[in-house]
Amino acid sequence: MIENLLLLFFLLLLIHYLLFLFRVYLGLKKLSSDTQIKIPDEFVTVLIPFRNEEKNILQVLKSVESQDYPTDKFEVIFIDDNSVDKSKELLEKNISRYNIRVITVPDDYLVNAHKKRAIRFGIENSKGEIIVTTDADCIHKKSWLKTLLSFFDDKTGFVSGPVKFFEGKSLFSRLQELEFAGLVITGAGLIGSNNPTICNAANIAYRRKAFDLVGGFSFQMNLSSGDDELLMQKIFRDTDYQIKFALNKNAIVETEPNETLKNFYQQRKRWASKGLFYKNKMLVMKLVLIYLFYIALVIQPILGLTVHSIFLISFTVSLIAKILVEFLILKKGIELLFDKNILNVFLLAELFHIPYIIIAGLSGAFGNYRWKDRRISR
Repeated sequence: MIENLLLLFFLLLLIHYLLFLFRVYLGLKKLSSDTQIKIPDEFVTVLIPFRNEEKNILQVLKSVESQDYPTDKFEVIFIDDNSVDKSKELLEKNISRYNIRVITVPDDYLVNAHKKRAIRFGIENSKGEIIVTTDADCIHKKSWLKTLLSFFDDKTGFVSGPVKFFEGKSLFSRLQELEFAGLVITGAGLIGSNNPTICNAANIAYRRKAFDLVGGFSFQMNLSSGDDELLMQKIFRDTDYQIKFALNKNAIVETEPNETLKNFYQQRKRWASKGLFYKNKMLVMKLVLIYLFYIALVIQPILGLTVHSIFLISFTVSLIAKILVEFLILKKGIELLFDKNILNVFLLAELFHIPYIIIAGLSGAFGNYRWKDRRISR
């Protein structure tokens, strides 16, 4: 009796996960890249928060200075979040455009909000009707800003843009590149299916009016992260504005993969830490069920070796179904945005995917993590 109930439970988890993947796939098919490149009438502010980025800061400065966008239509504000290196000094010495400036977050300004405090301080000191955020370790194509903003119309409140890791030579870098592409593709598909869930603050844009309508970050200032997807979800839920994904290779922002496994682990813990704070409790429940599906992929072979061989069959069916459907989704998404060569490590990535999801999800929900030389408490 217990065995049958467990088999039924595992089957339901599999069905739920496959339905989730099916929604992502259908969403990708609904996305359109047929957007006419145009300059919005609204003035635009690009915010780049930074902390101890002296290694990257001049690179991103060169990147935004080279944008193929009318200088009188946008400003760039670098926000120094209490750097202790030479980041700010390097910036101030090398800025050559009048529409680019550096400001520093006061020490006593929203002390526990971390990155969100820098972005909020930047917004308070900006004049753009459309806010764009990116990171200080990113590189942008010349037509990045123009392409990203082309997805705005009067009904659009938030645009999520694609982000990719630079192509690396090491196996670790290539695995990260594929895994990260999978996250971007998933986020794009969910937006396409009108279920916006995840995005990346390295490449997003939103209307200041939409930001103000939902109270900005006031509902999440106690969280150290969430300046991207939590805001997107709230704009989708509490306003009449639409959410779009910028499906265009020229809108891609590139950044470096993590150099070490430790850094990768800390980054994914930080990302996973937001899930339990989604306001949509149904969405939280769906994510919990997906997490339980991954737990089941570990439990089933153990039960198969210790209780009954039928669990080995259920494990095999679940694993094969997961691999096949995820491959189809990745293939579709990569055709739209990325280099197909990143699929070369797909099978190896699948092996690491299960323990990675389990560990990152658990530690993100209950553990502390480090970010930008800060120890963040949950």
